[in-house]
Amino acid sequence: MATINIRSDVKDPFYRYKMEKLQSKIEGKGNGIKTVIVNLSSVAQSLARPGAYVIKYFGFELGAQTNSNPADDRWIINGAHEASKLQDYLDGFINKFVLCKKCKNPETDVVIKDGHIVLDCKACGQRSDVDLRLKLSGFILKNQPKPNKKNKADKKAARKAKQNGNANGDENGHNSGSENNSENGSNENGDVDVEAGSDDELTRRINDGALELDESAEVKDDEWTVDMSPEAVRARQQQLPDDLKQKLVLGDDEDEDGEGGGNSAYDQLGNWITSEAEAKGGVSNVEDVAIYLKAKEFGIETKHRTLLVLVQTIFDDKIAKQIPDRASMLKNMVTSEKHQKALLGGVERFIGLKGQNDPKFYEETPKVLMALYNEDILPEDVLTKWGTKASKKYIDLPTSKKVRKSAEVFLNWLAEAESDEDSE
Repeated sequence: MATINIRSDVKDPFYRYKMEKLQSKIEGKGNGIKTVIVNLSSVAQSLARPGAYVIKYFGFELGAQTNSNPADDRWIINGAHEASKLQDYLDGFINKFVLCKKCKNPETDVVIKDGHIVLDCKACGQRSDVDLRLKLSGFILKNQPKPNKKNKADKKAARKAKQNGNANGDENGHNSGSENNSENGSNENGDVDVEAGSDDELTRRINDGALELDESAEVKDDEWTVDMSPEAVRARQQQLPDDLKQKLVLGDDEDEDGEGGGNSAYDQLGNWITSEAEAKGGVSNVEDVAIYLKAKEFGIETKHRTLLVLVQTIFDDKIAKQIPDRASMLKNMVTSEKHQKALLGGVERFIGLKGQNDPKFYEETPKVLMALYNEDILPEDVLTKWGTKASKKYIDLPTSKKVRKSAEVFLNWLAEAESDEDSE
């Protein structure tokens, strides 16, 4: 389903905070006509607010009765209401009950204290009051969330703190709680107010580069930094090591657009990254922005298979340490569960191929998975599900089993941490 920016006034296509566009369905006739919001749960989750808050807000604004059954995921408003109209009302809810009043960032928590509703911003630290005269404010005060109910984000933060609790007292500044929870790079000097639609330096640079790319639709052959003609691509492929040739053959011989024969857009992207890495003395020297824009040139920046190619080409033996440096780009490109699985499949293939040549490399598996988890690139449920069953989709079955076997330390830690939280 298509996603849109949480802030409707931000037109930046790389704005980090996304949600699904509201989808409604009108049912019944006459006096029994009603509107069902089919994806309200997903939208509410993206806003980190209970679905009951959103549906009640619609009811108050429309002057209509609402009905909800979270167990069945049925969110109903009496009467016929178009999705576009509801989307406009949702903007009002976001402005009043989600966005920080100072930095306009949606990373806020609702805190109820002494009869006041406070938005606690994890990005800039601002605590701002919600107008108690609003009808929904009264509903929120009467329907406070139950105490001791941790959401996934809280669990993960606690888990990270527990993981590093015995290490050097946060010497490296990687686990400073809410201070590091912002992905906007906000600081004491108020940098968060600089260009509201941009989330970090990578996003700004990608956006600027994308604009330049769109302005110059025609690219002359002599302007390419690397000769990408079919003959040149095939010649370079023949010069590659055997293992890298295998890496560029992902799944089947044809790409999603039907072009195969070793000269698909994915092959060309992989060859370009490899050539750049050789020219610049290592994969770490190939910039994220350049990689993203090259993928955009080939028209595959949103394809899940692109992640398979990237994992095989932008990392080397130091992958666990390199993941944090690539995290911003990867998070921009991982936009669905399908993308998450493709990225994890690429990691499995990368480790498997390395492990076939050097069995000691399997020891890196827990570190790699931990890095992907800590950087919020892959969620707990996807990692856990992956660990339950080997597959021959990305590598041969025996090697797939070895990769999962080598991941047991991380997977056990994940399960034990969840069990500890449940018992608490």
